[in-house]
Amino acid sequence: MQLLRLGPVGQEIPAVTHDGVTYDLRPVTAGIPGSHDVDGAFLAADGIARTRAALAAGELPVLEGADALRVGAPIARPAAVVCVGQNYAAHARESGAEPPRLPIIFFKHPNTVVGPDDTVPIPPGSDKVDWEVELAIVVGKQASYLPSVEAAREHVAGYTVVDDVSERAWQLDDSLGQWSKGKCGPAFLPTGPALVPADEVDPADLRLRSFVNGEPRQDSSTTDMIFDVAAIVHHLSQYMTLEAGDLICTGTPEGVALSGRFPYLADGDVVEVEIEGLGRQRHAFASAQVPAASSAPA
Repeated sequence: MQLLRLGPVGQEIPAVTHDGVTYDLRPVTAGIPGSHDVDGAFLAADGIARTRAALAAGELPVLEGADALRVGAPIARPAAVVCVGQNYAAHARESGAEPPRLPIIFFKHPNTVVGPDDTVPIPPGSDKVDWEVELAIVVGKQASYLPSVEAAREHVAGYTVVDDVSERAWQLDDSLGQWSKGKCGPAFLPTGPALVPADEVDPADLRLRSFVNGEPRQDSSTTDMIFDVAAIVHHLSQYMTLEAGDLICTGTPEGVALSGRFPYLADGDVVEVEIEGLGRQRHAFASAQVPAASSAPA
C-alpha cells in the first residue's frame, strides 16, 4: 500500500495504490476533523489504519485518470523538515570530516517541499547546486522525551524519498556553520512519489541511488548509516517536540558533487533519485526566472 497526492499544485487529491490500482482516498480524509488530506491530522488520527480498513471493505472508488495526473509530495504541509547531516560514514569522509559523535541537525524551510518530478529552479548567482538522495521519515504521532530507542519506532508513520538539494557555497561559506542558507532555496526538497507505511519497510537495508543526466552518481545502502531511524527519532525527541506529519531527512551517502568527483548541476540537467521499495523521482533543474524590476509610476 502506498499513499499519494495527485493533481495540480494546491489541488492535490489524496489517493492510495493497492495491488496496482489507485483509489480515491477522500472518503477517508473527509471523515477526519481538520484534515481532508494526507497530513499531520490524518496521520495522528490513525489515517493509515483507516485507509487499510476502507480498502478491505471496498469503500474507496477507483481514481479515474490517475496515471495522467501530476504527482505531488505525499505529505501535505509538514510543520517542520528536520535534517541529519553527514549520517553516512563514506559521505562524511568525502566531505572531509570524521563521522560525527552525535547527529548533526539542520532545518529546511517546509516550503521547500515539492512534488518528486517538479522542476527545481537554480537560484540567481548560484553555481554549486548539488543533489542528495535520502530516506525520509514521516512522523506519525507527537514525540517528546521518548524513553528509549525502541519506543521511537512507534512514532514513525512511514517513509518516502527526498532529494535534499543543496547550494554548497551558501551552505559552507555563507552560513557560518549553520548550513540552512544553502538548503532552503525554492523547491529544494523534491519529495515522494509515495508515503509507504512503516510496517511495510525495513529501513535498515535499503539501496539508494542517484543519477545525473542518466549517469550513475550515488549507489549505497542504509546499512552505511551512522545513526539509524529509531536512534534519530529518539535523539531528536530529547531536543524538540516532533509532530505528526513532520519530515526527517536522514542523510545522504557518498557520490555528490561536493566530493569533487562530479560537476555541480547546471541549467537543463536532470536528476533521478530512487530508494528500493519506495519509488523513483525525476526532476529537471532550470535557471530561475527573476522578475524584472517594475518601473516607477508616471
